[in-house]
Amino acid sequence: CSLLRFPSAQKSSSFVGRGVQQGSPPELCLSPQLLLGGEGGGVSARFYFSVTPSVLPGSTSVLGSEPQPLTAMETPGCALREDKLFRAFSDVLLDVENADKEDEDVEDDTNLDLCVSYVKDIYKYLGELEVGKSRPKYLAGREIDGNMRALLVDWLVQIQMKCMLLQETLYMTVAIIDRFLQVSVSCPKTLQLVGISAMFIASKYEEVYPMSIGDFMCITGDAYTKFQVHHMERKILKALDFCLGHPLPPHFLRRIAKIAKVEFKEYSLAKYLMELCIIDYDMVHFPSSKTAAAAACLTLKLLKGCKWVSHHYTSYTESDLFPVMQHMAKNIIIVNEGSTHYSAIRNKYAMSTNSKISTAEELNSSIIWDLALPVVKY
Repeated sequence: CSLLRFPSAQKSSSFVGRGVQQGSPPELCLSPQLLLGGEGGGVSARFYFSVTPSVLPGSTSVLGSEPQPLTAMETPGCALREDKLFRAFSDVLLDVENADKEDEDVEDDTNLDLCVSYVKDIYKYLGELEVGKSRPKYLAGREIDGNMRALLVDWLVQIQMKCMLLQETLYMTVAIIDRFLQVSVSCPKTLQLVGISAMFIASKYEEVYPMSIGDFMCITGDAYTKFQVHHMERKILKALDFCLGHPLPPHFLRRIAKIAKVEFKEYSLAKYLMELCIIDYDMVHFPSSKTAAAAACLTLKLLKGCKWVSHHYTSYTESDLFPVMQHMAKNIIIVNEGSTHYSAIRNKYAMSTNSKISTAEELNSSIIWDLALPVVKY
């Protein structure tokens, strides 16, 4: 049974008297203890007492030097209703429950770089920032369509690989492009210029050593001048109101991977599933946190066969992630069957540095097909 002590209770059930003269009664200490689940399912109070007198100099003890054993004394009048008792000690019970939960950040408490004290507040704020950043089908009625966008992103992935840029630079580039095209009308002739200008901005934002404008001139074969790139750069920044801080999927995936304690192969597969999403125009409106959580959920299903249990940390249940996982499975099938010309991401994750995860047998499992069939287009 659970044991709860009154605030006034002593830490020990024994008491040492201040000393007694011969013939005087010894002093007692009553230590109350509440016992739950007693007779009749109620709550009763029981007091334990012991006598351990201490003799003053010159006095004679009337009791033996050994303390008397604990004796139980029932007090029926102290019985309380069980529901009232739980309410009275609700704070204590909650503290005990929370103490049993594993804190994923406790081992990093001494690492100041990880901001353990307010890491949960940071991710809560990132979740608030990503609301309403992209809307579905924003290219409807434009000259630029989803296929043109996919071709541009596939080309940017190749640049990211060749120039060894950070993953954040690639994701931020795509985010800038999508946000800019939502508020500004561009023609297909300037789409590549928008792409390299967005990557130029993202490179300066994320990289320690950003790419120079001359690098982009070389990549495009001098198709654009420095003036054109700088002009488009200013146009993009003005359209975005210089708000470049955007929550990215890798930010959330790292957090989930830390909590779930995933291995390198699992982390590589989650990155692969997540990166295929940047090509898919049908997925531009999914929040970054949801994309990362869906990638982690599908990875655990494929490699471990376990259920999604991390909704406590991501705020998403498996049913919330189901539509995103359907599109991820669709992308896997399209890439594996060779029904797309955009293969840069598959080639990237076929390298040993990424565990050759794009060639894994698990990507041909029935789980993928069952998820993809409702949304795949032939």
